[in-house]
Amino acid sequence: MKKEQKPLILISNDDGYHAGGIRYLCEMLRDDYDVLVVAPESARSGFSGAFSATTPLRLKRRHTIEGVSLWSCNGTPVDCIKLALAGLCHPDEVPTIDLGFHRLPDLILSGINHGDNSTVNEHYSGTMGAAMEGCMKYLPSVAFSSCNYDTEADLSYLSAYVRPIVEKVLKEGLPKGTCLNVNFPKEPPFKGVKFCRMTMGSWVNEVVEERHPRGYPYYWMVGHYRNDEPESTDTDQWALTHGYVAITPTTMDVTDYRFLEKMRGEESSNEEGND
Repeated sequence: MKKEQKPLILISNDDGYHAGGIRYLCEMLRDDYDVLVVAPESARSGFSGAFSATTPLRLKRRHTIEGVSLWSCNGTPVDCIKLALAGLCHPDEVPTIDLGFHRLPDLILSGINHGDNSTVNEHYSGTMGAAMEGCMKYLPSVAFSSCNYDTEADLSYLSAYVRPIVEKVLKEGLPKGTCLNVNFPKEPPFKGVKFCRMTMGSWVNEVVEERHPRGYPYYWMVGHYRNDEPESTDTDQWALTHGYVAITPTTMDVTDYRFLEKMRGEESSNEEGND
């Protein structure tokens, strides 16, 4: 009798293949799933959907997480997903590097990121960039992030939330063009899970000017996050601030449909007026 095939999960991040968050994520899943990791060789935070159009990419086999097929890439999180799908597990031909998968992943995961990716951070995040790349390939994709910025933090307790989300998405899938942005408060115990919209917020005081010993100025990108709707209770920031796990469905279609309908209405009125 042919052995039943385990679901294949592709994992990446923006903290690097050596980060604690990705190691904990692998440890949560490796016993029940085939796990392939392709992650940046060093931190790539803030790279969003960037990919390497002018730099040759390299893959290196790593052996730092037992029980998974682990590779590092000198590119971005998006590069990692593209290389994995095209070169390591392409279903239609023998992959560039034959790992025996010969199939697309059943699920793409990104994280667990050290630092939250709620509110407008979604747009900057390399963690979300990897998930969105999977989403654009029409593969179920989920990004996990923790408000705990300590890269040495023990995140094993998040298994109680990660595994049910993974199981549910594998069983039920996600709408085409939609991925999940999951953010955890800094420390347990958590009050529960909230399904939220993205908070409207802004980064302010983002640039600090310093003076080089040779006399010319240079700049650090820093900043302070400002919640522009602190009283709203249906947002990811409210949920995290009040001890809830925040889950935000995120779409690759960025069309503003309400404004689009308004513009179409004006267009129709103008056409009628010209008759």
